[in-house]
Amino acid sequence: MPSTWPRRTSESRAPWWTMRRAGRRREGPTGDLDPGQEHYHQLHRKINHAWDLVMMQAREQLRAAKQRRKGDRLVIACQEQTYWLVNRPPPGAPSVLEQGPGRGPCTAGRVPKTKTVDFYRREVECLRRALGRARVKSSTCLEAYLKFSIQHGPHDPIMSGCLPSNPWVTDDDAYWAMNAPSAAVPTRLRVEQWAFSFRELLEDPVGRAHFMDFLGKEFSAENLSFWEACEELRHGGQARVPALVDAVYQQFLAPGAARWVNIDSRTMEQTLAGLSQPHRHVLDDAQRHIYLLMKKDSYPRFLKSDLYRDLLAEAVVPLETKRRVFPFMRKPRHSSPSPALLPASASGEPVGGDGDGET
Repeated sequence: MPSTWPRRTSESRAPWWTMRRAGRRREGPTGDLDPGQEHYHQLHRKINHAWDLVMMQAREQLRAAKQRRKGDRLVIACQEQTYWLVNRPPPGAPSVLEQGPGRGPCTAGRVPKTKTVDFYRREVECLRRALGRARVKSSTCLEAYLKFSIQHGPHDPIMSGCLPSNPWVTDDDAYWAMNAPSAAVPTRLRVEQWAFSFRELLEDPVGRAHFMDFLGKEFSAENLSFWEACEELRHGGQARVPALVDAVYQQFLAPGAARWVNIDSRTMEQTLAGLSQPHRHVLDDAQRHIYLLMKKDSYPRFLKSDLYRDLLAEAVVPLETKRRVFPFMRKPRHSSPSPALLPASASGEPVGGDGDGET
């Protein structure tokens, strides 16, 4: 307990402080108890059930401190000071280090002595927000976590293994070639992952290209093109921002644009108001509107379309291998000679194995 043992500034000051307080009482010039004595009695009342253990530890620390060398004592003092510097409580949090001789309680000044109407008004507002906060049952959270783990488990290279081989422990780079961004035919696991969420589909270049083909058949490919243009604006260079904003407006938002996108009037007004001072986030509201439109309307139809079913049927399925929980920790097994046949190997007789000729 930090309030029991102050920092050691000398060889045995920390344990000796407690033992000295237990042996005598000090009084100030006015007859009042010394502040250190008062805090000592408060500490004694709080840990009265373990006071004998505290005193025993103090005596043992005093005896051990006398036996240490000066260099060791300095190292221990520096370690203790460093520990409390690193583990210092954040500002405003109660700290036991603030309690000690000549100091007031750590909570002084935090709660006003006279509670005004404003204080109670803030308390009521805080409690009202707490009551209106949405809460989810633990069982619901665990079920969602279990469903997520089951869904993503086969797609995790660490938990389910890499097919056809593990490129981290072997020299075979077939895994990288089959899952490259520009792969001609994606793997089945990759196509199945597009159905996890709309974000998974857009983050995969191959999936986004197939989704663009699907939107082209539905005459709504301009929505995805507008989303891609907004992404280029957000992550592009600062010098190109004014030119990109003007190009996107002329192509997608201007009256009579060649690839005009359908945006509600409120979002359009907010977007046009920000075009006077163009920046990289000026089209975020319009991009979010188009994103939600594709997510709720086009994305479910894409998953139910014949195009997606054909992709699943034509996807590459690597050769199945034996899956382990942590395949990167397993090494290929090699045949080893039997200890009973080791002496016979010196006379030229063949060493026993599993038939593959390895020794």
